Amino acid sequence: MIAIKKAQKIIQREMDSVAATIFSELVLSLEKNTSFNMHRLYELDYKNFETAVEIIKEWRLDRYYASKVKILASALYIEEIHNQ
Repeated sequence: MIAIKKAQKIIQREMDSVAATIFSELVLSLEKNTSFNMHRLYELDYKNFETAVEIIKEWRLDRYYASKVKILASALYIEEIHNQ
């Protein structure tokens, strides 16, 4: 979650910057599962571009863990039903 925290600081401290705007668009598109114009990433300097790529990686990993929690909850529910 390091990249997400970096982006959050940029969004909060530099609200009017290009990077803050692009990070906001990226995060909202990931959360809402909507389209994101990948060309926007090329407007970032290299350091922020790398941060954006890391955000995507972290988001994917987080979704994996969220799915894992959901399936675990379902499995525990089934186990509970069978044990009654």
